[in-house]
Amino acid sequence: MYIFEIIRLGLNDLRLHLLRSVLTALGIILGVAAVITMVSIGEGSKLEALATIERLGARNTILRSQKPPESSQQQGGQQSGWLTRFGITRDDMAVIEANFPDATWIVPVKAVGGEILRENRRQVSQAFGTTPEFPLVSSVRVERGRYLTNADMENRSAVLVIGSEVAKEMFPFDDPIGQTLRIDEQALEIVGVLAPVGLSGGSGAALIGRDLNLDVHMPITTALAMFGDLIARRAAGSFEASEVEISEIYLTSPDRERVLVDAQRLRRLMAIRSAGMSDLGVIVPYELLDKARRDALTWNLVLGAIAGISLLVGGIGIMNIMLATVTERTREIGIRRALGATRGNITAQFLVETGVLSALGGLIGVALGIGLSVAIEFTVPLLPDAPLVGRFFDRDAALPTAITTWSIALSFGVATLIGLVFGIYPAMQAAKQDPIVALRHD
Repeated sequence: MYIFEIIRLGLNDLRLHLLRSVLTALGIILGVAAVITMVSIGEGSKLEALATIERLGARNTILRSQKPPESSQQQGGQQSGWLTRFGITRDDMAVIEANFPDATWIVPVKAVGGEILRENRRQVSQAFGTTPEFPLVSSVRVERGRYLTNADMENRSAVLVIGSEVAKEMFPFDDPIGQTLRIDEQALEIVGVLAPVGLSGGSGAALIGRDLNLDVHMPITTALAMFGDLIARRAAGSFEASEVEISEIYLTSPDRERVLVDAQRLRRLMAIRSAGMSDLGVIVPYELLDKARRDALTWNLVLGAIAGISLLVGGIGIMNIMLATVTERTREIGIRRALGATRGNITAQFLVETGVLSALGGLIGVALGIGLSVAIEFTVPLLPDAPLVGRFFDRDAALPTAITTWSIALSFGVATLIGLVFGIYPAMQAAKQDPIVALRHD
């Protein structure tokens, strides 16, 4: 009964000074809300980055042809007049297949053509020859129709599978399945449309080097037969021609534990075959995944520390108010001591008040933090259409959030602990009051 009486007295005093109690807890409320909101923003960004990298394939190692710098033309590539030769060769592909017999998949990708055309619509080519296994090593999935088949490869069929954005741009009012699309002067029939891939404009597009929604795929045998190895493109009044046998190779390891080992083996193998590797690049999504996790942890710690300062300020605010309360309630303390209350009773009463303030402030802060996190994710995509501020945001603006249980539990626990810790000193000061002096206090 004693403890319940102490709690009742503490709650009653807080109720009698409701405005003061709310203002005292305000620092805790805002601190907890800040911790939850900032951690949710950091966690949301982390999950988006990890999901983007996962789409590239956590078991993949991507070997890519890249145009060497001008100073390295004689090392990694060869230049003859207006034509540049560089990158992965078919011999390289054969060597890789021989050296990685246990790889789950080894999938080549060959860039072809200069333009994609339909009537008066055109775009710079993102046409690629590949094999039917490409969806198994990438994030592309067929939404309508079908993907490439082994029969297409054997027959060198003039068929295409197009990305979702190509379907929208080239066939805004028609069903693209069965329609014809031209790559330069070659006409090919569309047999499938890919589902939208969430890489457009994001970090995934930067990592893979292009927006997969603008891809056009054909059998690699058809690409070689129709276009050869020459890629000629005109853009902004300039002309560029290059000879590349294979643009990319996706090497899929049997399991994640093998990825880094296989990546190192591939680097060493290609360094032997291409001195300096100035015309080759190796992308290992698993390495990026590991780095993204470490960066996200650092980011969360920084955000949490910044928001934690708010909790500290809130605790100091509670201590200041409670110290002022001790002076204000000196006569009350004297009366209670005169009626038999011990120093322990006085200390307990003040600790109950600070504990209740901190706990209630923490609960309100949790609710506010969750609400702000949800509101941010919902509101940011609407900002591009908002008056006045809309012009400052991209059309695909987004700020994903992810509310974590640990951030809620940690912030609430720390808030309550801070309240109690900062309440100990005022409680001890109250308990030290001399009852005779306290009774004389006006």
